[in-house]
Amino acid sequence: MTTTRADQPLGWQLDPLRLETQLRAFLTEDIGHLDLTATLMIDADASGRFVMRAREPMRLAGVTAAARAFTCYDPRIAVTLAAADGERVDAGAPLMHVAGPARSILTVERTALNLIQHLAGIATLTGRYVERISGTGAQLVDTRKTTPGLRMLEKHAVACGGGRNHRLGLDSGVMLKDNHIAVCGSIAAAVARARAQLPVLTRIEVECDRLDQVTQALDAGADVIMLDNMPPAEMRQAVSEVAGRALLEASGGVRLETIREIAESGVDFISVGRLTQSAPAVDIGLDEDTAPAG
Repeated sequence: MTTTRADQPLGWQLDPLRLETQLRAFLTEDIGHLDLTATLMIDADASGRFVMRAREPMRLAGVTAAARAFTCYDPRIAVTLAAADGERVDAGAPLMHVAGPARSILTVERTALNLIQHLAGIATLTGRYVERISGTGAQLVDTRKTTPGLRMLEKHAVACGGGRNHRLGLDSGVMLKDNHIAVCGSIAAAVARARAQLPVLTRIEVECDRLDQVTQALDAGADVIMLDNMPPAEMRQAVSEVAGRALLEASGGVRLETIREIAESGVDFISVGRLTQSAPAVDIGLDEDTAPAG
């Protein structure tokens, strides 16, 4: 586990057993039976030294996972980390040094790079959103709009970028959306039914897209109220009405250009699906390490 601040641990999202299973599946997908090119072109006893570098400024995530991909495939590969998840690095910064059987290293190269480029892209974009709302008191959170199979890693990447995680899965909390409420008949009935059976430490969140629904959710005893696609003026009204009696989350269509105004409305959380849905991969490469060994 690495940290960026003493009060912000990183890595708790990464279940080591699940990570190991996922890495093996990723490698199997890419390699198939064997790496035909490396097997034909590189002697089994050939060794090599390589360095993974950032090719642009970025916020890091996936360093640990990428390093583990190498050693998971071949324990003879030695990886020395030069940076950690959560760090900001400049173009040209070394992220890790990889040494050992050249055939194995080149076989794993693409899987390791795919992982770290994608996850660091999420962390980098998350960091940009966090900077936009600095000083407002609002906190940036992610959503369940993640790539199937990569949620654990993508939510870890959001944390590396300075964001916070919303539900990791449907079992993490109760969120009553419009269809749940329609089936139950009303917000009051939905909250009452959930509250009667809820584990005692679990929160209930209610999605609202109108101010009258905010009043209903507050009266029903919701712990968190989501303001879904509300304009900032209505968000400010909701903040005034709720007056701290429930947490407020703004959601829906949030962009870098709009998040500051939303944060200044006084909401507690702002959820952004784009963090994991639309983050572009960053540029990271693995090159031969020509520096003197030492």
